[in-house]
Amino acid sequence: MRKSWPLFALMLLMLVACTPHRKQKTPLPGPLPENYTADGGMNSKAPLERWWEQFRDPQLDSLMAEAFAHNLDLEQTRARLEQFEAQARIAGAAQRPTVALQGATGRVRQPGLFGVQTENIYRLSVAAGFEIDVWRKLASRSEAARLDTLAVRQDLGAVYLSLSARLADVYYLAVEQRSQLELVDETIASFTDTLQRVEDRYREGLVPALDVYQSRQNLAVAKASRPLFEANLAAAEHALAVLVGRFPDRSAAGTLAELPALEGAFPVGLPATLLQRRPDIAGALTRLQAADARVGAAIAERFPSFNLVADYGGADSELGSLLTSPNIFWNLLVNLAQPLIDGGRRKAEVDRNRALFREKLGFYHQAVLQAFQEVEDALVQEKTGTRRIELLKERVAATAGSLRLSSERYLQGLSEYLPVLTAQIAHAEAQSALLAAKRQRIVARISLARALGGSWMDSFVGERLSK
Repeated sequence: MRKSWPLFALMLLMLVACTPHRKQKTPLPGPLPENYTADGGMNSKAPLERWWEQFRDPQLDSLMAEAFAHNLDLEQTRARLEQFEAQARIAGAAQRPTVALQGATGRVRQPGLFGVQTENIYRLSVAAGFEIDVWRKLASRSEAARLDTLAVRQDLGAVYLSLSARLADVYYLAVEQRSQLELVDETIASFTDTLQRVEDRYREGLVPALDVYQSRQNLAVAKASRPLFEANLAAAEHALAVLVGRFPDRSAAGTLAELPALEGAFPVGLPATLLQRRPDIAGALTRLQAADARVGAAIAERFPSFNLVADYGGADSELGSLLTSPNIFWNLLVNLAQPLIDGGRRKAEVDRNRALFREKLGFYHQAVLQAFQEVEDALVQEKTGTRRIELLKERVAATAGSLRLSSERYLQGLSEYLPVLTAQIAHAEAQSALLAAKRQRIVARISLARALGGSWMDSFVGERLSK
Protein backbone atom coordinates (compact mmCIF):
# COMPACT_ATOMS: atom_id res chain seq x y z
CA MET A 1 0.00 0.00 0.00
CA ARG A 2 2.85 2.37 0.86
CA LYS A 3 4.42 1.80 -2.56
CA SER A 4 1.27 3.06 -4.27
CA TRP A 5 1.40 6.51 -2.60
CA PRO A 6 4.16 7.97 -4.86
CA LEU A 7 2.26 6.80 -7.94
CA PHE A 8 -0.94 8.34 -6.61
CA ALA A 9 0.84 11.63 -5.87
CA LEU A 10 2.35 11.68 -9.36
CA MET A 11 -1.06 11.16 -10.92
CA LEU A 12 -2.46 14.05 -8.91
CA LEU A 13 0.36 16.35 -10.03
CA MET A 14 -0.30 15.44 -13.64
CA LEU A 15 -4.01 16.08 -13.24
CA VAL A 16 -3.42 19.46 -11.58
CA ALA A 17 -1.68 20.64 -14.73
CA CYS A 18 -4.69 19.70 -16.85
CA THR A 19 -7.64 21.84 -17.74
CA PRO A 20 -10.67 20.74 -19.74
CA HIS A 21 -11.10 24.23 -21.26
CA ARG A 22 -8.86 26.36 -23.44
CA LYS A 23 -9.26 30.11 -23.45
CA GLN A 24 -11.38 31.27 -26.36
CA LYS A 25 -10.15 33.91 -28.77
CA THR A 26 -11.53 37.43 -28.51
CA PRO A 27 -11.06 38.86 -32.00
CA LEU A 28 -11.90 42.38 -33.10
CA PRO A 29 -14.94 42.86 -35.34
CA GLY A 30 -12.58 43.46 -38.26
CA PRO A 31 -9.26 45.05 -39.23
CA LEU A 32 -8.80 48.53 -37.77
CA PRO A 33 -8.72 51.44 -40.23
CA GLU A 34 -5.42 53.21 -40.70
CA ASN A 35 -6.96 56.67 -40.30
CA TYR A 36 -10.28 58.17 -39.34
CA THR A 37 -12.41 58.81 -42.40
CA ALA A 38 -13.40 62.34 -41.39
CA ASP A 39 -9.79 63.26 -40.55
CA GLY A 40 -7.85 61.56 -43.34
CA GLY A 41 -4.76 61.20 -41.17
CA MET A 42 -4.11 64.96 -41.27
CA ASN A 43 -4.19 65.34 -37.48
CA SER A 44 -2.63 62.16 -36.13
CA LYS A 45 -0.83 63.67 -33.13
CA ALA A 46 -1.60 62.08 -29.78
CA PRO A 47 -4.85 63.47 -28.29
CA LEU A 48 -4.71 65.86 -25.37
CA GLU A 49 -5.03 64.26 -21.96
CA ARG A 50 -6.59 66.82 -19.57
CA TRP A 51 -8.52 68.13 -22.54
CA TRP A 52 -10.69 70.69 -20.72
CA GLU A 53 -7.58 72.78 -19.97
CA GLN A 54 -7.52 73.82 -23.64
CA PHE A 55 -10.37 76.25 -22.82
CA ARG A 56 -8.09 78.12 -20.38
CA ASP A 57 -10.97 78.69 -17.97
CA PRO A 58 -9.99 78.67 -14.27
CA GLN A 59 -13.65 78.36 -13.24
CA LEU A 60 -14.07 75.21 -15.33
CA ASP A 61 -10.82 73.77 -13.95
CA SER A 62 -12.04 74.42 -10.41
CA LEU A 63 -15.39 72.76 -11.11
CA MET A 64 -13.64 69.70 -12.58
CA ALA A 65 -11.54 69.33 -9.43
CA GLU A 66 -14.62 69.68 -7.22
CA ALA A 67 -16.61 67.17 -9.28
CA PHE A 68 -13.77 64.63 -9.22
CA ALA A 69 -13.69 64.94 -5.44
CA HIS A 70 -17.41 64.95 -4.61
CA ASN A 71 -19.49 63.59 -7.50
CA LEU A 72 -21.85 60.87 -6.28
CA ASP A 73 -21.64 58.74 -9.44
CA LEU A 74 -17.95 58.28 -8.64
CA GLU A 75 -18.76 57.40 -5.05
CA GLN A 76 -21.33 54.80 -6.13
CA THR A 77 -18.89 53.20 -8.57
CA ARG A 78 -16.21 53.13 -5.88
CA ALA A 79 -18.62 51.32 -3.53
CA ARG A 80 -19.52 48.89 -6.30
CA LEU A 81 -15.82 48.21 -6.85
CA GLU A 82 -15.41 47.40 -3.16
CA GLN A 83 -18.25 44.89 -3.45
CA PHE A 84 -16.56 43.14 -6.35
CA GLU A 85 -13.21 43.18 -4.54
CA ALA A 86 -14.87 41.40 -1.61
CA GLN A 87 -16.49 38.93 -4.01
CA ALA A 88 -13.07 38.22 -5.56
CA ARG A 89 -11.66 37.49 -2.11
CA ILE A 90 -14.56 35.15 -1.45
CA ALA A 91 -13.89 33.30 -4.71
CA GLY A 92 -10.16 33.13 -3.95
CA ALA A 93 -10.79 31.74 -0.47
CA ALA A 94 -12.22 28.54 -2.01
CA GLN A 95 -8.71 27.69 -3.25
CA ARG A 96 -7.29 27.67 0.27
CA PRO A 97 -7.61 25.09 3.07
CA THR A 98 -10.31 25.50 5.69
CA VAL A 99 -9.69 24.80 9.36
CA ALA A 100 -12.39 24.62 12.02
CA LEU A 101 -12.43 23.90 15.72
CA GLN A 102 -15.20 21.47 16.65
CA GLY A 103 -16.42 20.54 20.10
CA ALA A 104 -19.29 18.56 21.53
CA THR A 105 -20.51 17.48 24.96
CA GLY A 106 -23.44 15.41 26.16
CA ARG A 107 -24.65 12.56 28.31
CA VAL A 108 -25.40 9.11 26.88
CA ARG A 109 -26.90 5.85 28.13
CA GLN A 110 -25.83 2.67 26.38
CA PRO A 111 -25.50 -1.08 27.13
CA GLY A 112 -22.07 -2.49 28.06
CA LEU A 113 -20.39 -5.69 29.30
CA PHE A 114 -21.36 -4.89 32.86
CA GLY A 115 -24.86 -3.65 32.19
CA VAL A 116 -26.28 -0.34 31.16
CA GLN A 117 -23.84 2.56 31.49
CA THR A 118 -24.66 6.24 31.70
CA GLU A 119 -21.79 8.67 31.32
CA ASN A 120 -20.74 12.07 30.06
CA ILE A 121 -19.13 12.45 26.62
CA TYR A 122 -16.66 15.17 25.68
CA ARG A 123 -15.21 15.63 22.22
CA LEU A 124 -12.80 18.26 20.88
CA SER A 125 -11.12 18.24 17.47
CA VAL A 126 -9.61 20.34 14.71
CA ALA A 127 -11.07 19.62 11.26
CA ALA A 128 -9.42 20.69 8.02
CA GLY A 129 -10.52 20.45 4.42
CA PHE A 130 -9.03 21.28 1.03
CA GLU A 131 -10.37 20.78 -2.46
CA ILE A 132 -7.68 19.75 -4.92
CA ASP A 133 -8.37 21.91 -7.95
CA VAL A 134 -7.53 19.26 -10.52
CA TRP A 135 -9.60 20.74 -13.36
CA ARG A 136 -9.04 24.42 -12.43
CA LYS A 137 -12.66 24.88 -11.48
CA LEU A 138 -11.84 27.01 -8.46
CA ALA A 139 -9.07 28.84 -10.31
CA SER A 140 -11.46 29.72 -13.12
CA ARG A 141 -14.05 31.05 -10.70
CA SER A 142 -11.40 33.11 -8.94
CA GLU A 143 -10.11 34.42 -12.25
CA ALA A 144 -13.62 35.39 -13.33
CA ALA A 145 -14.15 37.28 -10.08
CA ARG A 146 -10.78 39.03 -10.47
CA LEU A 147 -11.68 40.09 -14.01
CA ASP A 148 -15.08 41.32 -12.86
CA THR A 149 -13.29 43.49 -10.32
CA LEU A 150 -10.91 44.83 -12.95
CA ALA A 151 -13.87 45.64 -15.21
CA VAL A 152 -15.51 47.72 -12.48
CA ARG A 153 -12.22 49.55 -11.94
CA GLN A 154 -12.24 50.33 -15.66
CA ASP A 155 -15.86 51.46 -15.24
CA LEU A 156 -14.60 53.96 -12.68
CA GLY A 157 -12.28 55.42 -15.31
CA ALA A 158 -15.20 55.58 -17.74
CA VAL A 159 -17.25 57.48 -15.14
CA TYR A 160 -14.45 60.05 -14.79
CA LEU A 161 -14.35 60.46 -18.56
CA SER A 162 -18.12 60.77 -18.88
CA LEU A 163 -18.33 63.13 -15.91
CA SER A 164 -15.74 65.51 -17.37
CA ALA A 165 -17.69 65.68 -20.64
CA ARG A 166 -21.06 66.17 -18.95
CA LEU A 167 -19.75 68.89 -16.69
CA ALA A 168 -18.11 70.83 -19.52
CA ASP A 169 -21.24 70.44 -21.65
CA VAL A 170 -23.53 71.81 -18.93
CA TYR A 171 -21.04 74.56 -18.05
CA TYR A 172 -20.98 75.93 -21.59
CA LEU A 173 -24.73 75.50 -21.89
CA ALA A 174 -25.01 77.93 -18.97
CA VAL A 175 -22.54 80.28 -20.66
CA GLU A 176 -24.58 80.19 -23.87
CA GLN A 177 -27.82 80.93 -22.02
CA ARG A 178 -26.21 83.99 -20.41
CA SER A 179 -25.07 85.11 -23.85
CA GLN A 180 -28.58 84.58 -25.18
CA LEU A 181 -30.00 86.63 -22.31
CA GLU A 182 -27.60 89.47 -23.05
CA LEU A 183 -28.62 89.30 -26.71
CA VAL A 184 -32.31 89.35 -25.76
CA ASP A 185 -31.74 92.40 -23.56
CA GLU A 186 -29.93 94.17 -26.39
CA THR A 187 -32.73 93.22 -28.76
CA ILE A 188 -35.38 94.48 -26.32
CA ALA A 189 -33.50 97.77 -25.95
CA SER A 190 -33.22 98.13 -29.73
CA PHE A 191 -36.88 97.28 -30.31
CA THR A 192 -37.89 99.71 -27.55
CA ASP A 193 -35.95 102.48 -29.23
CA THR A 194 -37.55 101.62 -32.58
CA LEU A 195 -41.01 101.61 -31.00
CA GLN A 196 -40.34 105.07 -29.53
CA ARG A 197 -39.43 106.41 -32.96
CA VAL A 198 -42.46 104.82 -34.59
CA GLU A 199 -44.75 106.30 -31.94
CA ASP A 200 -43.17 109.74 -32.46
CA ARG A 201 -43.82 109.49 -36.19
CA TYR A 202 -47.37 108.31 -35.52
CA ARG A 203 -48.08 111.31 -33.29
CA GLU A 204 -46.80 113.52 -36.06
CA GLY A 205 -49.24 111.82 -38.44
CA LEU A 206 -46.48 110.42 -40.64
CA VAL A 207 -47.27 106.69 -40.23
CA PRO A 208 -50.43 104.67 -39.62
CA ALA A 209 -51.36 103.04 -36.32
CA LEU A 210 -50.57 99.65 -37.86
CA ASP A 211 -46.85 100.44 -37.71
CA VAL A 212 -47.12 101.07 -33.96
CA TYR A 213 -48.87 97.78 -33.37
CA GLN A 214 -46.36 95.89 -35.51
CA SER A 215 -43.48 97.46 -33.58
CA ARG A 216 -45.12 96.59 -30.27
CA GLN A 217 -45.60 93.06 -31.58
CA ASN A 218 -41.87 92.68 -32.25
CA LEU A 219 -41.02 94.03 -28.80
CA ALA A 220 -43.49 91.66 -27.14
CA VAL A 221 -42.01 88.66 -28.98
CA ALA A 222 -38.51 89.61 -27.82
CA LYS A 223 -39.65 90.04 -24.22
CA ALA A 224 -41.51 86.72 -24.29
CA SER A 225 -38.34 84.85 -25.24
CA ARG A 226 -36.48 85.98 -22.12
CA PRO A 227 -38.19 83.69 -19.56
CA LEU A 228 -37.28 80.66 -21.66
CA PHE A 229 -33.58 81.50 -21.54
CA GLU A 230 -33.85 82.30 -17.84
CA ALA A 231 -35.35 78.86 -17.16
CA ASN A 232 -32.70 77.12 -19.28
CA LEU A 233 -29.93 78.97 -17.44
CA ALA A 234 -31.35 78.05 -14.03
CA ALA A 235 -31.69 74.40 -15.04
CA ALA A 236 -28.09 74.31 -16.30
CA GLU A 237 -26.76 75.92 -13.12
CA HIS A 238 -28.76 73.51 -10.96
CA ALA A 239 -27.45 70.52 -12.93
CA LEU A 240 -23.90 71.80 -12.57
CA ALA A 241 -24.27 72.09 -8.80
CA VAL A 242 -25.52 68.49 -8.54
CA LEU A 243 -22.63 67.23 -10.69
CA VAL A 244 -20.12 68.68 -8.25
CA GLY A 245 -21.97 67.17 -5.29
CA ARG A 246 -23.91 70.19 -4.04
CA PHE A 247 -27.57 70.89 -3.51
CA PRO A 248 -29.01 72.73 -6.53
CA ASP A 249 -27.98 76.38 -6.44
CA ARG A 250 -26.84 79.00 -8.92
CA SER A 251 -23.49 79.98 -7.44
CA ALA A 252 -21.32 77.12 -8.72
CA ALA A 253 -21.51 77.94 -12.43
CA GLY A 254 -19.83 81.35 -12.28
CA THR A 255 -20.83 84.35 -14.36
CA LEU A 256 -19.05 83.84 -17.70
CA ALA A 257 -21.26 85.03 -20.55
CA GLU A 258 -18.95 84.75 -23.56
CA LEU A 259 -18.32 81.45 -25.34
CA PRO A 260 -14.62 80.76 -25.99
CA ALA A 261 -13.24 80.66 -29.51
CA LEU A 262 -11.69 77.31 -30.40
CA GLU A 263 -8.30 77.50 -32.04
CA GLY A 264 -6.99 74.83 -34.39
CA ALA A 265 -8.02 71.22 -34.74
CA PHE A 266 -8.14 68.77 -31.87
CA PRO A 267 -5.47 66.04 -32.26
CA VAL A 268 -7.08 62.63 -32.67
CA GLY A 269 -4.16 60.19 -32.89
CA LEU A 270 -4.32 56.91 -34.77
CA PRO A 271 -7.29 54.52 -34.69
CA ALA A 272 -5.04 51.72 -33.40
CA THR A 273 -4.62 53.59 -30.09
CA LEU A 274 -8.34 54.07 -29.49
CA LEU A 275 -8.85 50.60 -27.98
CA GLN A 276 -6.28 51.35 -25.27
CA ARG A 277 -7.67 54.83 -24.58
CA ARG A 278 -11.32 53.91 -24.07
CA PRO A 279 -12.05 52.46 -20.60
CA ASP A 280 -15.49 51.26 -21.70
CA ILE A 281 -13.92 49.12 -24.45
CA ALA A 282 -11.36 47.79 -21.98
CA GLY A 283 -14.19 46.96 -19.59
CA ALA A 284 -16.16 45.15 -22.31
CA LEU A 285 -13.10 43.05 -23.18
CA THR A 286 -12.43 42.26 -19.52
CA ARG A 287 -16.02 41.10 -18.99
CA LEU A 288 -15.70 38.95 -22.10
CA GLN A 289 -12.62 37.29 -20.59
CA ALA A 290 -14.50 36.80 -17.31
CA ALA A 291 -17.32 35.07 -19.20
CA ASP A 292 -14.76 32.75 -20.81
CA ALA A 293 -13.36 31.87 -17.38
CA ARG A 294 -16.87 30.96 -16.23
CA VAL A 295 -17.23 28.64 -19.20
CA GLY A 296 -14.12 26.84 -17.95
CA ALA A 297 -15.54 26.63 -14.43
CA ALA A 298 -18.84 25.23 -15.73
CA ILE A 299 -17.04 22.57 -17.77
CA ALA A 300 -14.83 21.62 -14.83
CA GLU A 301 -17.96 21.18 -12.69
CA ARG A 302 -18.81 18.10 -14.77
CA PHE A 303 -15.55 16.35 -13.84
CA PRO A 304 -14.70 14.50 -10.60
CA SER A 305 -13.89 16.56 -7.54
CA PHE A 306 -11.17 15.62 -5.03
CA ASN A 307 -11.30 16.74 -1.42
CA LEU A 308 -8.77 16.17 1.34
CA VAL A 309 -10.41 15.88 4.76
CA ALA A 310 -8.42 15.70 8.01
CA ASP A 311 -9.56 15.47 11.62
CA TYR A 312 -7.46 15.48 14.79
CA GLY A 313 -8.72 15.58 18.38
CA GLY A 314 -9.73 13.66 21.46
CA ALA A 315 -12.81 12.10 23.08
CA ASP A 316 -13.39 10.86 26.61
CA SER A 317 -15.91 10.74 29.40
CA GLU A 318 -13.65 12.89 31.57
CA LEU A 319 -12.94 16.46 30.52
CA GLY A 320 -9.53 16.52 32.22
CA SER A 321 -8.17 13.57 30.22
CA LEU A 322 -9.70 14.61 26.92
CA LEU A 323 -6.38 15.15 25.12
CA THR A 324 -4.28 12.47 26.77
CA SER A 325 -2.63 9.95 24.46
CA PRO A 326 -5.09 7.02 24.71
CA ASN A 327 -8.00 9.30 23.83
CA ILE A 328 -6.47 10.95 20.77
CA PHE A 329 -7.96 10.17 17.38
CA TRP A 330 -7.15 11.35 13.84
CA ASN A 331 -8.10 10.61 10.27
CA LEU A 332 -6.98 11.67 6.80
CA LEU A 333 -9.29 11.00 3.86
CA VAL A 334 -9.44 11.72 0.16
CA ASN A 335 -13.02 12.09 -1.05
CA LEU A 336 -13.81 11.57 -4.71
CA ALA A 337 -17.15 12.68 -6.16
CA GLN A 338 -18.14 12.13 -9.78
CA PRO A 339 -21.50 13.53 -10.95
CA LEU A 340 -23.50 10.78 -12.63
CA ILE A 341 -27.12 11.86 -12.95
CA ASP A 342 -28.19 15.45 -12.45
CA GLY A 343 -30.98 15.81 -14.98
CA GLY A 344 -28.69 17.64 -17.41
CA ARG A 345 -28.18 20.56 -15.03
CA ARG A 346 -24.40 20.81 -15.42
CA LYS A 347 -24.51 20.51 -19.20
CA ALA A 348 -27.16 23.21 -19.31
CA GLU A 349 -24.94 25.42 -17.17
CA VAL A 350 -22.11 24.96 -19.69
CA ASP A 351 -24.46 25.87 -22.54
CA ARG A 352 -25.67 28.91 -20.64
CA ASN A 353 -22.15 30.20 -20.03
CA ARG A 354 -21.14 29.61 -23.63
CA ALA A 355 -24.16 31.60 -24.78
CA LEU A 356 -23.24 34.31 -22.27
CA PHE A 357 -19.73 34.42 -23.75
CA ARG A 358 -21.17 34.92 -27.24
CA GLU A 359 -23.38 37.71 -25.89
CA LYS A 360 -20.38 39.43 -24.29
CA LEU A 361 -18.41 38.99 -27.51
CA GLY A 362 -21.18 40.73 -29.44
CA PHE A 363 -21.27 43.51 -26.83
CA TYR A 364 -17.49 43.95 -27.13
CA HIS A 365 -17.69 44.17 -30.91
CA GLN A 366 -20.54 46.66 -30.62
CA ALA A 367 -18.55 48.77 -28.14
CA VAL A 368 -15.58 48.90 -30.55
CA LEU A 369 -17.72 49.88 -33.52
CA GLN A 370 -19.67 52.40 -31.45
CA ALA A 371 -16.44 54.02 -30.27
CA PHE A 372 -15.21 54.52 -33.82
CA GLN A 373 -18.61 55.88 -34.83
CA GLU A 374 -18.52 58.40 -31.99
CA VAL A 375 -15.10 59.65 -33.09
CA GLU A 376 -16.15 59.92 -36.73
CA ASP A 377 -19.41 61.67 -35.82
CA ALA A 378 -17.63 64.17 -33.57
CA LEU A 379 -15.06 64.94 -36.26
CA VAL A 380 -17.80 65.59 -38.80
CA GLN A 381 -19.74 67.73 -36.33
CA GLU A 382 -16.66 69.81 -35.56
CA LYS A 383 -15.87 70.39 -39.23
CA THR A 384 -19.43 71.19 -40.23
CA GLY A 385 -19.84 73.28 -37.09
CA THR A 386 -16.87 75.44 -38.07
CA ARG A 387 -18.27 75.92 -41.54
CA ARG A 388 -21.72 76.70 -40.15
CA ILE A 389 -20.30 79.41 -37.88
CA GLU A 390 -18.62 81.11 -40.83
CA LEU A 391 -21.87 81.02 -42.79
CA LEU A 392 -23.86 82.35 -39.84
CA LYS A 393 -21.40 85.22 -39.44
CA GLU A 394 -22.12 86.13 -43.05
CA ARG A 395 -25.82 85.87 -42.31
CA VAL A 396 -25.51 88.17 -39.29
CA ALA A 397 -23.60 90.71 -41.36
CA ALA A 398 -26.24 90.55 -44.08
CA THR A 399 -29.18 90.91 -41.70
CA ALA A 400 -27.42 93.78 -39.92
CA GLY A 401 -27.02 95.60 -43.21
CA SER A 402 -30.62 94.88 -44.17
CA LEU A 403 -31.86 96.17 -40.82
CA ARG A 404 -29.78 99.34 -41.06
CA LEU A 405 -30.93 100.18 -44.59
CA SER A 406 -34.60 99.33 -44.01
CA SER A 407 -34.63 101.44 -40.83
CA GLU A 408 -33.04 104.39 -42.60
CA ARG A 409 -35.48 104.18 -45.49
CA TYR A 410 -38.43 103.92 -43.10
CA LEU A 411 -37.36 106.91 -41.01
CA GLN A 412 -36.87 108.90 -44.20
CA GLY A 413 -40.37 107.96 -45.31
CA LEU A 414 -39.16 106.01 -48.33
CA SER A 415 -40.65 102.63 -47.37
CA GLU A 416 -43.24 100.98 -45.19
CA TYR A 417 -42.58 99.43 -41.77
CA LEU A 418 -42.89 95.81 -42.93
CA PRO A 419 -39.26 95.59 -44.22
CA VAL A 420 -38.06 96.90 -40.84
CA LEU A 421 -40.20 94.36 -39.04
CA THR A 422 -38.84 91.51 -41.16
CA ALA A 423 -35.24 92.71 -40.84
CA GLN A 424 -35.48 93.01 -37.04
CA ILE A 425 -36.75 89.46 -36.68
CA ALA A 426 -34.18 88.08 -39.12
CA HIS A 427 -31.26 89.83 -37.42
CA ALA A 428 -32.26 88.71 -33.94
CA GLU A 429 -32.71 85.12 -35.12
CA ALA A 430 -29.36 85.18 -36.93
CA GLN A 431 -27.51 86.40 -33.85
CA SER A 432 -29.21 83.79 -31.65
CA ALA A 433 -28.42 81.04 -34.15
CA LEU A 434 -24.77 82.11 -34.21
CA LEU A 435 -24.51 81.81 -30.43
CA ALA A 436 -26.14 78.37 -30.55
CA ALA A 437 -23.77 77.27 -33.34
CA LYS A 438 -20.72 78.39 -31.33
CA ARG A 439 -21.86 76.27 -28.41
CA GLN A 440 -22.60 73.33 -30.69
CA ARG A 441 -19.02 73.47 -31.93
CA ILE A 442 -17.84 73.38 -28.32
CA VAL A 443 -20.17 70.43 -27.72
CA ALA A 444 -18.62 68.69 -30.74
CA ARG A 445 -15.14 69.31 -29.30
CA ILE A 446 -16.25 67.89 -25.94
CA SER A 447 -17.82 64.88 -27.65
CA LEU A 448 -14.60 64.30 -29.59
CA ALA A 449 -12.50 64.45 -26.44
CA ARG A 450 -14.83 61.99 -24.73
CA ALA A 451 -14.88 59.67 -27.75
CA LEU A 452 -11.07 59.60 -27.89
CA GLY A 453 -10.80 58.62 -24.22
CA GLY A 454 -7.38 58.92 -22.62
CA SER A 455 -5.19 57.81 -19.77
CA TRP A 456 -5.58 60.90 -17.57
CA MET A 457 -8.30 59.11 -15.60
CA ASP A 458 -5.81 56.56 -14.23
CA SER A 459 -4.21 59.02 -11.82
CA PHE A 460 -7.60 60.13 -10.49
CA VAL A 461 -8.73 56.50 -10.09
CA GLY A 462 -5.53 55.61 -8.25
CA GLU A 463 -5.86 58.63 -5.97
CA ARG A 464 -9.48 57.82 -5.12
CA LEU A 465 -8.74 54.17 -4.40
CA SER A 466 -5.79 55.06 -2.19
CA LYS A 467 -8.00 56.99 0.23
